[in-house]
Amino acid sequence: MPGAGSRQRLFAYVILIAVLLSAGRSSLSAQMLEPVSYTVRFPAPATHYAEIEAEVPADGLEAVELMMATWTPGSYLIREYARHVEAVRAATPAGEPLAVAKSSKNRWRIETGGADRVTVSYRVYCREMSVRTNWIEADFAMLNGAPTFLTPVATAPRPHDVRIELPPEWSESVTALPPAPGGRPHSYRAADFDTLVDAPILAGNPTTYSFTVDGTPHALVNIGEGGVWDGPTAAADIERIVHEQHRTWGFFPYQRYLFLNMLVEAGGGLEHKDSTLLMTSRWTTRDRRRYLRWLGTASHELFHAWNVKQLRPAALGPFDYEREAFTPALWMVEGLTSYYGPLAVHRAGISTREEFLEALSALIEALQTTPGRLVQPVADASYDAWIKYYRPDENSPNTTISYYTKGAVIGFLLDARVREATGGRRNLDDVLKAAYGLYSDEHGFRPGEFEAVASEVAGVDLGHWFDRAVRSTDELDYEPALAWYGLEFAPDTREGGDAPAPAWLGLDTRADRGRLLVAGVRRGTPGYEAGFNVGDEILAIGDYRVGPEAWRQRLGLYRAGDAVTVLVARRERLTRLDARFGESPPAGWRLRPVESPSAAQTRRLDAWLDPGRVR
Repeated sequence: MPGAGSRQRLFAYVILIAVLLSAGRSSLSAQMLEPVSYTVRFPAPATHYAEIEAEVPADGLEAVELMMATWTPGSYLIREYARHVEAVRAATPAGEPLAVAKSSKNRWRIETGGADRVTVSYRVYCREMSVRTNWIEADFAMLNGAPTFLTPVATAPRPHDVRIELPPEWSESVTALPPAPGGRPHSYRAADFDTLVDAPILAGNPTTYSFTVDGTPHALVNIGEGGVWDGPTAAADIERIVHEQHRTWGFFPYQRYLFLNMLVEAGGGLEHKDSTLLMTSRWTTRDRRRYLRWLGTASHELFHAWNVKQLRPAALGPFDYEREAFTPALWMVEGLTSYYGPLAVHRAGISTREEFLEALSALIEALQTTPGRLVQPVADASYDAWIKYYRPDENSPNTTISYYTKGAVIGFLLDARVREATGGRRNLDDVLKAAYGLYSDEHGFRPGEFEAVASEVAGVDLGHWFDRAVRSTDELDYEPALAWYGLEFAPDTREGGDAPAPAWLGLDTRADRGRLLVAGVRRGTPGYEAGFNVGDEILAIGDYRVGPEAWRQRLGLYRAGDAVTVLVARRERLTRLDARFGESPPAGWRLRPVESPSAAQTRRLDAWLDPGRVR
């Protein structure tokens, strides 16, 4: 009978073959149709415009309808990218003009006049610095597929070719797309529109660091190093993370992978099938805390190559790029990935155990100090991402919860629950790999199916556990996980001995041109009960003026239970609010090992945090 290692390798090979066969079938059907061919030019990149020419097959139709996507997969908000499109024109191959008319907010109808193909030209304004949109300037261009390329509506999947014409000052274009037939430089082929949207394109003068893991090529591609970013160290650490995630899964779901890293004093990351688009500051490698966060983001996005790009809810593909894709399972694809992101950084030997526990503690504290956790189940937060998570306002902390944050904490607790139920023989890695084997095809999993896999791997019915954690607003139960690993929450040590608790109103404040403004009011706090509004300018406590610089120091002179009158200006009218200071919630969410763990707890903690070194 084969050993466990042999079975795991066989399982990985079976999954990989299934993925390749599925991709091959879809690619074959697409290759049978004539491609849409784009040429992208940057005649004056300092003006932030891309000029695009598309050769679109008419397929014998009297009219061709083209659409611009309204959202980008992985970022769940209708963003109306068509607002950046202008000067749409169409002509026959001979150059004869064709009639173009808007048919909806993001569609254009073109009369073909009997031509076998039409040439469509348009301009796109590209100056929104985010991982889901476009940016062009004198030094580089960053293009995402959804806000860039018009595509035919309601046709069978077909290839989409892209050729980039570089300004003289630029040397290179980079994308995960393979070269287009013909071998022309800076020319690429996407098997279909989904693939085009899933492959951002960079152009400029990037710095590339290439490496190979298990025979699979990878690269870290940086734009904007500026002599500040430590590229070799970052690439070496990324390589260690790739090794660790390969150890976790046992295989790669791609043939090549790119980390496209924009050093543009912004932040974020977005997953793609064969790449990720990242943003950070060029100074990040000089600040360890920020650098570990960036590595955690890169690790998170890489983990998505398995979890969401392959293993996914049924609603997340194939996509309708003009309508929302609702699912109650974002807590799983984003939350569990948020758990594994920093965990892989630690398991790769980059962060210390203390640094990882600090990162996990920050997630737990963020969850436990958000009033919305008692209002919105994380399944509802997932479903409502389109209208709530990406559209926060001052009341959002009171009524919503992040599926990233709570999902990550659920991942921590679920991992421990599976380990406990199986005596440490199985864990969340095994749950994900088993689910991958069932639901990484073109259909995805439906509500309840991932949870059923978790129950099967754990050998116990976890239905009630998931009902509480995912579909209710009950507080999560941390005690079983802490007991399993030999962890505890360190006590709140902000005040020593029997000193009176400091004053607290539960207000978020900000300074604005010398004014002290209320930025947020948490539900159930003294400030909420006293009637503070977002936007109030705090002028005085009692009869004494207070400003942004003195606010925290002044609060330190009061104690919980003290009654005060606070003078505020609300839309230029002076208002006095009677408030009674309360006691701030305990800050005891910092994880640490217990002082005297048992031998079993020590083994379990090591098996969780350092599985590659535990035999």
